[in-house]
Amino acid sequence: MRIDRAGPTGNLLLDVLSDTDRALITPHLEPTTYARGQIAFEAGAEVTHVIFPCDHTVLALVVTTRDGRTAETATIGHDGAVGGLVTRGRMHAFAMGMVQSGGPALRLDAARLEEAASQSPSLRDLLVRYTDCFVAQLLQMAACNALHPIEQRCLRWLLTLQDRIEGDTLPITHEVLAGMLGVQRTYLTRILRTLQEGGLIRAARGRITILNRAAVASAACECHDRVRMHGERVLGATYASNRQGRGPAFEATAV
Repeated sequence: MRIDRAGPTGNLLLDVLSDTDRALITPHLEPTTYARGQIAFEAGAEVTHVIFPCDHTVLALVVTTRDGRTAETATIGHDGAVGGLVTRGRMHAFAMGMVQSGGPALRLDAARLEEAASQSPSLRDLLVRYTDCFVAQLLQMAACNALHPIEQRCLRWLLTLQDRIEGDTLPITHEVLAGMLGVQRTYLTRILRTLQEGGLIRAARGRITILNRAAVASAACECHDRVRMHGERVLGATYASNRQGRGPAFEATAV
């Protein structure tokens, strides 16, 4: 993956930077590629880099309990970054970073990002606003997992992934989706069958297709829309100003 200092990278946070701010960061970006299911970083490990997913690459923050159960707490795609963004690489990861959809990404030493931000008020402002949106996602997901039925949570999760994949067919297995939602695979299979019988999705081996996004959005809980609307208020204008033809930033994409 070649990094063009002037061209789009496939990551919105990087692509909205001014030429001056990009000059502070681009020379230090490290191209990498992640495979679906790969662990980008383990819980408890020192996270020294910030990961910027590009194009259709999607990472999830996953928390594992002592009895081995898992649950997703955040989804990060081409609209953001994950890793040492807030801690600047000075702390250990609380959650595991797992790749939901493989593809290209750019890595940046967290200390380099901190140094660049110290030189640029505009870069600091962008990072603060993105962090605000990221925390909003964490808070809303906590409420969603506590208050909403599994059917609505499942649809919300599918919408969130579709935002970042930007396609109707999502490369996700029943096993992984069950882990993200914190339920048994057999239980999830029954839920997916019900949603399929309702004409909302089509489930197949290793993939789930959203048949009617409007109907899925209507049947899901309000959590997806609330995160999206907060993203529009905080970052929507900035992202929309430099979408490189990818379409409206927060009509389908939320941080």
